Amino acid sequence: MFGALNRFIARLDSDQPAQSSAQNPGDNTLGFQVLRNTNKELPLEPWFDFIVGINGHLIESPDAGLFTTEIGNCAGNYCSLDLWSAKGQRTHQLTIAVPTLPDSLGLTLQLAPLNSTFNIWHILTIPSPLSPAHISGLLPHSDYILGSPSGTLRGEAALGELVEDHLNRTLVLWVYNSEFDVVREVELVPRRGWGGDGALGAVLGYGALHRLPVGIGEEVQAPGEHLFDASAEPNISEKAYGGSSIDPMPASNPNLAPPPMINPQVEPPSAAPVRTKKARHQLTAAPGSGFDEIFAEGEKKSKENDYVSSRKGTALPPPPKLGSASTALEQHPGTSGDLGEPGEAEES
Repeated sequence: MFGALNRFIARLDSDQPAQSSAQNPGDNTLGFQVLRNTNKELPLEPWFDFIVGINGHLIESPDAGLFTTEIGNCAGNYCSLDLWSAKGQRTHQLTIAVPTLPDSLGLTLQLAPLNSTFNIWHILTIPSPLSPAHISGLLPHSDYILGSPSGTLRGEAALGELVEDHLNRTLVLWVYNSEFDVVREVELVPRRGWGGDGALGAVLGYGALHRLPVGIGEEVQAPGEHLFDASAEPNISEKAYGGSSIDPMPASNPNLAPPPMINPQVEPPSAAPVRTKKARHQLTAAPGSGFDEIFAEGEKKSKENDYVSSRKGTALPPPPKLGSASTALEQHPGTSGDLGEPGEAEES
């Protein structure tokens, strides 16, 4: 399924017309691939970066002398380079200072098409720890085979042919790791009979779905990141601080009369007094007074309420203490101690 999808995408890429802008170069666009960079001030990555334009002009001619002449014309000044990176297949501009002779930029370039960087193989899975791929240190998901010093790899079957030519002997591969953003050399010995399928013992991916991702620290342009359209007129008016920043809401009933206009030079009419219930007294601080006065007034009200009786008149005497019943009987000797049964009553 993935093979058919890769062939379909490759056919779509080949059917696209040649791009005339350096911002959107096609796969067949020529560029000067950076092979070596000895100038630490130039942020150019060997093998990954291509110079596809200079001073706004796309490189369309295979004549390298035109590019050299343009660089020489900018000696002692600045020039703008249109760069294409194999990491994420994106373009950007870089302005560099061109030194005068005999100094050089410290770059080694090679004219090549951009699709030369599409011949890479993505390590998808390594099913067994006994496979030559696992023993050599290849990592699944994050490793990409870029090439080999043993020969140029062109086409999906090129890596398989190179592995067959190096059975049971050492093969050196250039491998890029997307998690650490580094390129390293990996030595492995392809062999059969290790207990699994293939001479490498790894599942590889090739084609448009397995190209190099964007490098670490670079901004990723994902679908849906454009949240708002700045060209549309906003509902909130842009006014200075202190003014009305929100448009008025439309009236729900258009037949309602608008509110009366008020002249700022005329005093507003006084409203008729309305009888309302007497509100409970609330403690409020007078302007310029602190909270101490409020606390003092509240404490005074509390002390006054402590001495107010709940009944009018004199208060009732407290109940007699225990043992005072005999004293009451002595004061009233005619009173009998027999109070009768509960529920009995005497007629008067």
